[in-house]
Amino acid sequence: MGIEKERLHFSWISSAEATKFVDVVKEVTRIVETVGPNHKLVKKISA
Repeated sequence: MGIEKERLHFSWISSAEATKFVDVVKEVTRIVETVGPNHKLVKKISA
């Protein structure tokens, strides 16, 4: 489908693990920002 493996992350986090949730979100965000924009899934409009 064209999605890099760095853009996808699965993690089991309990509702009682707020700090783990924050840590995972920060880490995934950092990784996705280093990968940059995904140009593969942008629909190209032809004139």
